[in-house]
Amino acid sequence: MTIDPTTISTSITPFAMIHEHSAISSEQEILFTMHTVFRVVEIQQTTKNNRLWEVQLTITDESDPQLAGLTDHIKEEVQDSTGWRRMGKLMLQVGHFDQAEELYNELLENASTDSDRAHVYHQLGYLKNDQGKYPEAAKFYEKSLAIKRKTLPEDSASLAATYGNIGGVHYNMGEYSKALEFYEKDLEITKKALPPAHPDLATSYNNIGGVYNSIGEYSKALEFYEKDLEIAKKALPPTHPDLANSYSCIGEVYINMGEYSKALEYYKKSHKIYEISLPPTHPDLAGSYLNFGACYEKMGNYTAALKTLKNAYRIQEKIFQKGNLAFATTFSWYGRAYRDLKEYSKALSYFEKCLKILEIALPEKHPNLAITYSNIGDVHRLMGDYEKAVAFHQKALNIQENVKCDPLDCATTYMDLGEIFREMNEYSTALTYYQKGLKICEEKLAKNHPDLAVIYHNMSKLYFSTQKYSMAKKYVQQAVEIGQEKLSSTHPHLVEYRETFEKTRKKQ
Repeated sequence: MTIDPTTISTSITPFAMIHEHSAISSEQEILFTMHTVFRVVEIQQTTKNNRLWEVQLTITDESDPQLAGLTDHIKEEVQDSTGWRRMGKLMLQVGHFDQAEELYNELLENASTDSDRAHVYHQLGYLKNDQGKYPEAAKFYEKSLAIKRKTLPEDSASLAATYGNIGGVHYNMGEYSKALEFYEKDLEITKKALPPAHPDLATSYNNIGGVYNSIGEYSKALEFYEKDLEIAKKALPPTHPDLANSYSCIGEVYINMGEYSKALEYYKKSHKIYEISLPPTHPDLAGSYLNFGACYEKMGNYTAALKTLKNAYRIQEKIFQKGNLAFATTFSWYGRAYRDLKEYSKALSYFEKCLKILEIALPEKHPNLAITYSNIGDVHRLMGDYEKAVAFHQKALNIQENVKCDPLDCATTYMDLGEIFREMNEYSTALTYYQKGLKICEEKLAKNHPDLAVIYHNMSKLYFSTQKYSMAKKYVQQAVEIGQEKLSSTHPHLVEYRETFEKTRKKQ
């Protein structure tokens, strides 16, 4: 515990030395006031007992404008008619889901009015959604909505919030069209019911941006996310977690657009806020580490990716039960990193762990299941088991060709199938799949997107195998040009493109 008296305002007295009044003066006791606030500097597991943790704390000055602004805003957010309601909201805010659920069940049992029941159902829905229990969340939200429709006018902001949260459940279940329908109802009401700089309006824009991001409409996603950020900057203190989320979402769009340096910039802004405003075991902090992992993986820094993934996993282990959906995302990124490092057995193990969770938690046609099938298929290809590889990719296509999902995920599956058939020397079939994938990517991505470079490189390898060296050179040259513009000089992909270019050049 670090206490520097020179950093504390003279108008407050957060502690006092009481050794002169203590029965055992040698203990050098310090008495702190109830409202003293400390920052968590570091948490380390003790070497002697893995059940004990050492927490390093530094005292803060209550006049710290960042701390004061955030504290005041949290007080506003958790305002409610009763102390128990305020307590429940605060528990959700800091990620204490088990305690919050216990409290809300007690409140539900003692609810005496429709308004009370609607509120508790809504909060239980919010809680279940954060726990990844989406069908349960939907049931609670629907119960809340049914009561509100009977008791509130159609333009009520409270009704809008429930529409938005139902949209969130559909989004998490991969039902993007339904999600957009509810999000648009929410936005329509919120724009009329609330002032233009209200945080709830920012959330409405953010939600719609999320849907467009998930279906590959990145320009639209960025448009809505920027509206969200513009309002959030005005409506929230600079260390509010919702502002961090706004930065994080924009970072994710830039990842998908192949702008990895920009993505990292936004992720760093987001993470800085989370570190200030959230407890060290909050799920959003774990999510922030996952974002770094994803970004470093795309940038070709696989060691850094694994390091940040471990940080995320350490937090998740402390707060989530085994089988929580959050682990699936982490396992998936572990799988990608180990695949990039050519440690295929480890990669397969992580992708299979991911699949096991998804198959239990998600509907059978969820787009994330398709992505995981495709990832498993790709590892089987890399391990030389083409029969299994084709089978898993076909499972992926059965979802991707029949439900609303990101077309680029489908393109990835086509490209992976192309790779399988190229390696099996079935060049005509390989070319058919490459062309399907290329068509989608050229329609959806910027001309200099790194994912296009991957496709051009694959096409080059195909033409090289069929001794069409001029075509091979044409495609690999495009890959090299994109790689030189968008990737670091040491990125493994760019190194490989250059090697293929030299190999092709020597054949001409």
